[in-house]
Amino acid sequence: MSEVRRDIITDTWVIVETDHQDVPRDHLKSLRKPPACPFCAGNEAMTPPEVCAVRPEGGPNGPGWQVRVIPDRRPVLRIEGRLERVGVGIHDMVTGVGANEVVVEAPEHLTDFSRLEDGQVELVLRTWRDRLVDLYRDQRFRYVLVFKDHGTLAGGSTIEHVHSQIIALPATPRRVKDQLEGARNYYDYKERCIFCDILQDELRVGDRVLLETERFAVFAPYASRLPFELRVMPRRHCFSFAESADDEFRDLAGVLKRTLGALYRALDDPPYNLVLHTAPNLLPHEGYWATVRNDYHWFIEVVPRVRRTDGFEWGSGFFINPVAPERAVALLNEVL
Repeated sequence: MSEVRRDIITDTWVIVETDHQDVPRDHLKSLRKPPACPFCAGNEAMTPPEVCAVRPEGGPNGPGWQVRVIPDRRPVLRIEGRLERVGVGIHDMVTGVGANEVVVEAPEHLTDFSRLEDGQVELVLRTWRDRLVDLYRDQRFRYVLVFKDHGTLAGGSTIEHVHSQIIALPATPRRVKDQLEGARNYYDYKERCIFCDILQDELRVGDRVLLETERFAVFAPYASRLPFELRVMPRRHCFSFAESADDEFRDLAGVLKRTLGALYRALDDPPYNLVLHTAPNLLPHEGYWATVRNDYHWFIEVVPRVRRTDGFEWGSGFFINPVAPERAVALLNEVL
């Protein structure tokens, strides 16, 4: 089982795979593609048994599905076992309990998410929501992260078939804590959601807004860390993606397709990371993120990997962005 170790200086957590001793050599070789795609319909025997599926016909682990959720073949965290918090000298460690799932987003072999039909994207979004709701029933899990790595330079696997991942964690990530604490401090001072205020200001200024609909807006953050970084945010205040309604998913499906399609055309199918930022598991602990329903606001972050970070950025935490967010949005608007 993996161990989840805490850096006591930065309050960040690292998943250490104690069972595997292989040294990564990805920088010395090209990654090999599998001879057949295990995510295509008809190849269900090539994957672990499914966790769940959107399946209008057929039985489990066979064809007939529309969206399929399976355990990762080599999970970094495992759902079996007790959650134990251990002191190791001056350090803190949590047993590697969690969940590591793969969402196969279409039965057909497609590699570009923006090519999915709107209805198919809507099914994927509903699946993300349903898995969040189910995993948060397990009080061992503090945070559930939904993300998509497109392309090997963004950390994607050799399986190009459209898919995303879900990882349930036994600790709240430091970056999430920073967002939650910043949102709470702003709310304590102004009694307003900082995300709602940012969104309203972006819509007022307009030069960093890529698109807006009745329910959603897409904009480049004022302090974008990387070129063409974008945020997709609901206009209705909502602290958790799990609280989203089906009619919102119909709108969001089109918004995501248009956003990722614009990146595809403007940057020639760039590698990117897509991350869903949502509220943590509201465990029944006294004072645990007590105002999160009022001060937090879920959003989706899309970060193309068109530029590598260097030693200065890694060492300082300062990012150097060679493309101003206003310029990035103007370029994307040309192909939207």
